[in-house]
Amino acid sequence: MSNLWEWPEPQWKPKRRPIALALFPAAFLFFLIRAVVDAFSGTYPGWVSAAVLVIVVLYAATYIAALWSGPCSSPPVRVLYVAIATVFPVAMAILMQASDLTYLTFAIVVALILLPAGIGLAYGLVGTASMLIATAAEAGQPDFDAGVVMLVLTVAIFATRGFARKSDELELARDEIRTLAVAEERARVARDLHDVLGHSLTTITLKAGLARRILESSADVDRALIEVHDVERLSRQALTEIRATVSGYRKMSLPAEIANAKATLLAAGIDADLPQAVDDVPGELQETFGYVVREAVTNVIRHSGADKCEIRLGPSWIEVTDNGSGSSTVDSNGGNGLAGLRERLAKVDGRLTATPRGEGGFVVRAEVAT
Repeated sequence: MSNLWEWPEPQWKPKRRPIALALFPAAFLFFLIRAVVDAFSGTYPGWVSAAVLVIVVLYAATYIAALWSGPCSSPPVRVLYVAIATVFPVAMAILMQASDLTYLTFAIVVALILLPAGIGLAYGLVGTASMLIATAAEAGQPDFDAGVVMLVLTVAIFATRGFARKSDELELARDEIRTLAVAEERARVARDLHDVLGHSLTTITLKAGLARRILESSADVDRALIEVHDVERLSRQALTEIRATVSGYRKMSLPAEIANAKATLLAAGIDADLPQAVDDVPGELQETFGYVVREAVTNVIRHSGADKCEIRLGPSWIEVTDNGSGSSTVDSNGGNGLAGLRERLAKVDGRLTATPRGEGGFVVRAEVAT
């Protein structure tokens, strides 16, 4: 209801609006020709005819200017447009006959477009009532035919304005949805790139470091080559996953992540106690739990200082624990890792907790409501 009394928002600048927006309203001004014809019919003095011609020209010019530049004007200027547009049909009615107040319809259109909707509607109703009263006083009975025309025009423009406002609101909502979609896609890419690069680079670093230590300590070239080949394979895999992430086609696999976690933990010298099967986990949760395994294991390797990591699974939950003295959840307050996991779990009505264990170490638990 408050929208009825709110000023319309300023619209396009005149120089940027199509010329058709001015020509289309002007097409209806041919109705004013009737007033000129009546003025020069010989019924009125010459000065009245000339005055009516000038009034019609000024009225038409005001009407076009109001619809052209009025929508991007300030409220005082809009009121001025309506006031000037009102003067002309009233002057015509005074010079000729009361029924000429019918030409107030153009001023009603201006009022309904430029003023708050409620005020514009009231203006139209008052204008219609004024015409009926004036014609009744002059001819003895109201001109109901003209009154119906003015009333229908008032209601039609009022309704059209309401539809236009809803259309504008819908367009704004669509723009907002598009903006949010872009932001969500950026967040998805950032989250997925963090998941891919964080895990892959951690594993590559460990493998490269292991190969270096082998060459430095024992010169076991064959074993070092195995680790270097793993580094090359992991690099290619990371590149493929990055491309797939950017394209939006990467699919997480829980069994593959558990297998990768085992290899990465062993390369880091961490004892891995992992599940042998994931059959109890529903298919719709395996992708999300795969991300949990990847992020949690990466944090254990990077930050915990643990020598043991354990993963436990249930139909609706997964737990990753370590016995380290450091914090395996260092990025939970502002980083992309665990924050990204919380976003993923929220989409499946789940939640993530990352807390220290009483006997030392940390536990990351993801649980989905059933």
